[in-house]
Amino acid sequence: MDERRLVRVSKYLAKHLRHQPERIGVELDANGWVDVEALLAASAAHGFPISRAELERVVADNDKRRYVIQGERIRASQGHSVPVDLDLPVTTPPALLYHGTVARNVAAIRAEGVRPMSRHHVHLSPDRETATRVGARRGRPVVLTVDAAAMRAAGHEFRVSANGVWLVDHVPPAFIRFPG
Repeated sequence: MDERRLVRVSKYLAKHLRHQPERIGVELDANGWVDVEALLAASAAHGFPISRAELERVVADNDKRRYVIQGERIRASQGHSVPVDLDLPVTTPPALLYHGTVARNVAAIRAEGVRPMSRHHVHLSPDRETATRVGARRGRPVVLTVDAAAMRAAGHEFRVSANGVWLVDHVPPAFIRFPG
């Protein structure tokens, strides 16, 4: 399978496992899981056939580990805009985490902090490099440093997804260090 096909399959999965499962007639359970065979059948029925081998390769080879297969079920690791409970335990974060964004968002973040927007949680990266890649998807990246230890001490709860993305409900401005 060529790289372009892998990317197309990954984007298709993101759309239907994170945002619009109803569009192809699949239903995520309360924790975001769907039966693999049901997903493959629905994809084929809606004009985008995916083989089991392609699905497994996308799950295994995705550099961001966006998807998890457990037994005969699959789900997105995080980033849902549809209601799901990933059932992730509250976890102690490292002292610092990072958030990648672009310059046009910095003024709003200074005023309101980092909000989840259309997602359920704010996504934080464990290192600057990852946050830089995240921010670069929308333009020239700006990396914010989040004082996760102080947030936790103030009562904020952190969870970490299967692919190492740290999740929190909101990052208030007081816990953010801005560059420059």
